[in-house]
Amino acid sequence: MPDIRIAPSLLAADFSRLGEEVRAIEQAGADWLHLDIMDGHFVPNISFGPSLIKALRPHSKMPFDVHLMIAPADPYLAAFAEAGADLISLHPEAGPHIHRSLQTIRALGKKAGVVLNPGTPVDVLAHLMDLVDLILVMSVNPGFGGQSFITSQLSKIATLRQMITASGRDIALQVDGGVTVKTAPDCIAAGADVLVAGTAVFGAPDYAAAITSLKGVR
Repeated sequence: MPDIRIAPSLLAADFSRLGEEVRAIEQAGADWLHLDIMDGHFVPNISFGPSLIKALRPHSKMPFDVHLMIAPADPYLAAFAEAGADLISLHPEAGPHIHRSLQTIRALGKKAGVVLNPGTPVDVLAHLMDLVDLILVMSVNPGFGGQSFITSQLSKIATLRQMITASGRDIALQVDGGVTVKTAPDCIAAGADVLVAGTAVFGAPDYAAAITSLKGVR
């Protein structure tokens, strides 16, 4: 069983004190910081951009896991890389040439990820595995936190785990959406090794206990 990494989503943090929140989750044992970038066009919500990532970068040594929910994404890849992203993930639907987008991210010296919405088939990855460092399965429709977990995505996670194993590559398999202590065990059993948790961490009275609970379930 691989080590389970927890990536709290900044979207669920207290925006009046983001620097403190980031330091707090790192001290509590978080592995990555998940940053949801939304443009009000690709998804029905607006969040933040590269300037916030740049402002937060000095506050943490955690890998910054940037999930782009914007279209087009290509014109902004360099800005997010320069702001301090360590890993940049994007949706196949966010541009005409996902292969070229992944090449661009890697040429910028960053790890590259592909995000699959609940309705996006795994086949889109068939000719991309050599460029992918992370696959993110959305277990809710992207745009808002606090949604219920879509259980049909568990079979997709299992299929992707088989694809990763067959590739022989070290590819992280991440799940985002409705991840709680109740749904995390199913995600892990299906093959996920990175869990994005928003309210399950930032909504908890004890961040360390919440992160430990998510990591400890098997």
